[in-house]
Parts: sequence; structure tokens; C-alpha cells
Amino acid sequence: MQPFVSPMEKTILLIGAFDTKGEEFAFVRELIEARGLGVLLMDTGVMGEPSGVTPDIPSAKVAIAGGRSLAQLRSAGDRGEAVDVMIEGVSKLTPQLYNERRFDGVLSLGGGAGTNVATAAMRELPVGVPKVMVSTLASSDVSAYVGVSDITMMFSVTDIAGLNPVSRRVLANGAGAVCGMVTQGVPPAQDKPLIAASMFGVTTGCVTQVRKLLEKGGYELLIFHATGTGGRAMEALITDGYFAGVADITTTEWADQVVGGVLGAGEDRLGAAARSGVPQVVCCGALDMVNFHAMDTVPGRFKNRNLYRHNPTVTLMRTTGGECREIGRRIAEKLSQAKGPVTLMLPLGGVSSLDAPGKPFYDPLANQMLFDSLREHTGAHVRVIESEHHINDPEFAAAIAQQLLSMV
Repeated sequence: MQPFVSPMEKTILLIGAFDTKGEEFAFVRELIEARGLGVLLMDTGVMGEPSGVTPDIPSAKVAIAGGRSLAQLRSAGDRGEAVDVMIEGVSKLTPQLYNERRFDGVLSLGGGAGTNVATAAMRELPVGVPKVMVSTLASSDVSAYVGVSDITMMFSVTDIAGLNPVSRRVLANGAGAVCGMVTQGVPPAQDKPLIAASMFGVTTGCVTQVRKLLEKGGYELLIFHATGTGGRAMEALITDGYFAGVADITTTEWADQVVGGVLGAGEDRLGAAARSGVPQVVCCGALDMVNFHAMDTVPGRFKNRNLYRHNPTVTLMRTTGGECREIGRRIAEKLSQAKGPVTLMLPLGGVSSLDAPGKPFYDPLANQMLFDSLREHTGAHVRVIESEHHINDPEFAAAIAQQLLSMV
């Protein structure tokens, strides 16, 4: 295995406002070039001329790609509009440049506007392309900037407004990070078809056994944590054509979506496989629970519900029968739209490790309402298989693996 690749073959795209942060970008450019890598400069500054660097892609070109001219933006003097236009422009140009093999990794430095613009471009790139954002916002909630991409956020500590002993060290770390990423070799993997799977801690037993069985069958699993962003990431990669099949064992994000928890994955959860026709086996994993943060964050309307302190920062709430009926309807409608083969498997013995006799979420009546709703609303082409086993029983996992292997 090659531990790294030749730096001379690699180029870093620098995205930023060179009118206000030209000095900082010149600093990281010199560090990158000193390592033997190339640099491609994209200017997103609007109000002034670039200082300290000469862009390869000037802001005028970015603005045109975003639908307005630079002169129009300057004349309007509307910062919000300018940011929107530059976001549109970089989001179009950056993937085009990557497809033309003009760069291998991306680095940006910015405050609020710069972070919004650069990360919008980064999110348009495939997973695996190195992406580093040195930002004044990186110590807060960065989910809006990262989305379901693999962007590395680095807190700038000081504002990106000139060079000082702290900023020089942090910016150098950012330059070193992206250089290390693009020159890091990856061990060759066996060329196995991929299966997507969804998992929660309370369905780990099932997913682990399914993984082992599918690997024996010649497949490799990519397992996604069903935390909202995990489900969206899985949906995005299904859309991109990564997978030969889907073992969607843990559909718990629909419970949060319907009831109002913090880990919903959006209304398109289960949509990608349905549209693309990828074979899928779907299960009811963890539909007995809705997620909240620490106990004191649970909304007042739920305070008298069956709540379980999973850990200091996670509180789980048992779904009611009525909620289960609606969750089942929503899932069934999604599955009924599938263009490809789909099997729905019902673990009648329980849907999570907390849903078993003597456990805090054991509620056979609520589960019955879930299963009845799923049976009632699934289309005729959806195969429904019922099992008396619990979801984490080895026999149930074996049935999932057998079904998916027969389909792919």
C-alpha cells in the first residue's frame, strides 16, 4: 500500500473573499505550495478587489454563474443578496471544476458569510473529497454547514482578520490538514457490492448479525446511525447509486418525524430506494421511541409520558398506539411507491431492546396498532413477512439476510 501519493499530482482549491481576507489566503497558499502541491484560487469577494492574491476564478465569474453580474451586486449594495448569488455561483462552478480534475481537495477560511458560501460549494462534492473549513462559527452547531457531507470544521479561535500568533498557527493547521488529506493513500478494498443498513444502539444485535451474514454472502455493509443526519446521508448515497441493496432495519427516524422528536430525517426518508428501484428489506427497528436531549429539554406536553433516561444527554419517549398507527401509515405509503422489490418484515416479539417483557417500553397493544397499520396501508406489491421473534433474535436477523440475498 502507498502511504501517501505524490504531492505534485495534487491541487488544493482555495475558496474565499480575497478582498477582505487576501492576506490570510496568501499565507495558506504559500504553505500549501511549500509542500509541493498546486493551488487553485476562487474569489467570492463582492465589494472590493482582491488583495495579496490573484484569483484563477474571479468573483465576476462566480457572480455570473450565480445569476447576476458583479456590477449589479455592487450597485445594489445588498449583502444578503450578494451572499445568495455567490452561494449559487460556487455551488455550480465547484463541482464542474472537480469533474474537470482541476483540484483534489478544498480549503476555505471565513466568518459567517464566508462559511455559508464555501460550505455550500463543499456540499456539492462527492463524499471522500477532502474538505476543510476554518471558521469563526465552528465551535457552535455546524449541522447547517456540514449537512450530510464529510466537511471538516475547524474553529479559528480568533477572527479571520489579519495574521497574529494564534491565527498563524490555526491557519497553518488548516493548510496542513487538507494537504495531509489529499496526499493520504487509501488501502485498496475488495471490490464487493455494497449494502446500506440503518442501526440504533437498541437494534445493534440485529444489525451486527445481518452484517456478518451478508459479508459471508459476498457483500459489504455501510451502516448508518439513525440519528436524522445518518438517515439523510444514507438516502443521499442511495440516490447516488452506491448500493446494490438496502437493509433498512432501523426506521426510528420516522417516529421522531411524526411525533416531534429531535432526530427526524425529513419527509423523504425511505424515498431514495423507492425512486431508484434498489431492492430493500425494511423493518420496524426502534419505532417504539422518540428522541429528545437531556430530560429537562423534553417539551412540557410530553412530561407525563413514559420517558426513559438513556444517558445524560438522551431521553427516550415511548410511542403511543395512536402515534404508532400514524407512523405505520407513513412508512407503508413510502414503501408502496417503490419501483423495485421491497419486503417489509414485522418482528412481532418486539422492535427494540427496550421493547421486551420487563423492559420499560414493552407495550404489545401499541405494537399491534403499528403492525396493523403497516398491514393495512402497504401496497399489494410489498411483500410482508411476519415473525414471532424479537428484532434482536438471531433468527430474525437471519431471515432479513436471507430475504435481501434472495433479492439482490
